[in-house]
Amino acid sequence: MKRILLIEDDKALRENTEELLELSGYNVTTAPNGKIGIESAIESLPDIIICDIMMPVIDGYGVLEDLSNNERTKQIPFIFLSAKTEHKEIRKGMDLGADDYLTKPFEEEDLTSAIESRLAKAELINRMQDETAKEHGVSEDEMRTVHELKNFFDDNGELTSFKPGENIYEEGSRSNKIYLVLKGLIKCYNMDADGKELITSLSKADDFLGFTSFLNNVPYQESATALEAVELAGISKENLKEILNGNKKISLELMELLSENISIIKAQLLQMAYSSVRRKTAQTLLQFAEIMNTKPNEPIRISRNDLASVAGIATESLIRTLSGFKKEGLISIDGRNIQIMEIKALQYVN
Repeated sequence: MKRILLIEDDKALRENTEELLELSGYNVTTAPNGKIGIESAIESLPDIIICDIMMPVIDGYGVLEDLSNNERTKQIPFIFLSAKTEHKEIRKGMDLGADDYLTKPFEEEDLTSAIESRLAKAELINRMQDETAKEHGVSEDEMRTVHELKNFFDDNGELTSFKPGENIYEEGSRSNKIYLVLKGLIKCYNMDADGKELITSLSKADDFLGFTSFLNNVPYQESATALEAVELAGISKENLKEILNGNKKISLELMELLSENISIIKAQLLQMAYSSVRRKTAQTLLQFAEIMNTKPNEPIRISRNDLASVAGIATESLIRTLSGFKKEGLISIDGRNIQIMEIKALQYVN
C-alpha cells in the first residue's frame, strides 16, 4: 500500500482529504503544519507528499525547499495543494521542484489522478535512473523535469509579444519553433470549407504552443491568434529535439503532458458532437472561466464568436442561449462581459 504524507493546517480539509485518500486505498499520515510535516517526511519517507502552501510555522515553499535539500527526501514526488492560482505563484512552486499543483476546491478525481500519475512516473524514473546516468552521464546541473525545461525556455527562448487579435502563426506556415506561453490567452483554430472558425484548443500562461512533428518540417495544422496581450518564449525544434534526445525523464513527462492535452481535446469534441446547445454553452463558459483564472464575481471578457467557436454552435444560437441563462439568473451580461452567478447550476445544465 502506497504511503501519503498530507500536510495541511485546515483541520476539516485535512480530515476530509485523509478519509478520501484512505477510501482510495492509500496509507495516509497527516501533519498540521510545515515543521511537523518536514519531521514526518524525514522519519517515515512516504511515497508521495501533498502539501498546502499557506501554513503557520513553515509554509509550503519552505517545506519543499527543506525536503529538496535533504538527500533522504529530495526524490519524493511533491504535490502542492492551495487556493493560490496566480501564474507567478504556480511557477514559484514549480521552480522549487514541485511535481504538480492542484487548486482548492478540487475534485476527488483530480486529486487521485494526480497522485496515481506522479507515483507511476516516479516508479518509471527510478527504473531507468541508473541506465540514464550510465548512457548520458546525467549530472545534478542537467534538466530533470518539464518545469526545468520551461525555465530553459524562460531563460534562453526568443521573446515575442502579440496584441489581442494578432496572428501568432497560420495554418500551412512552416513550423520551426516551439513556444512557452509566458502571458495571455491564445486560441488555436481551423477554418472549414465554408469559412467557419472552429477553435480546437485554448493556451494560457505556462502552456506549450506549436508542437508539430520533430522528424519532418511539416507545416502548422492550425492557426493561432492572441485573445489577450500575449508574450511567448520560443526555441527551435532542433534545439528542443537535442534536449529530449539527451534526457529520457523530460521526454517521458512531455509525452504525459501531450497525452493529457489530447484527452482534453477528445472530451471537447465529444461535447460538441453529442451535447445539447444549452450544455455546450454552459460547459464553454466554465472552460473559459477556468482557463482565464476567473475569480468568483469576476466577469469573463470574451467575444461571442469565440465562445460559439469553442462550443461548436452558431453564434446566433449561443446568443439566444446566453439570454436564456441570464433570465434564469445563471449569468449576468454587461456588454461583452459575462459573469457567472450560479456555477453549480451551470455545471448541471443539460
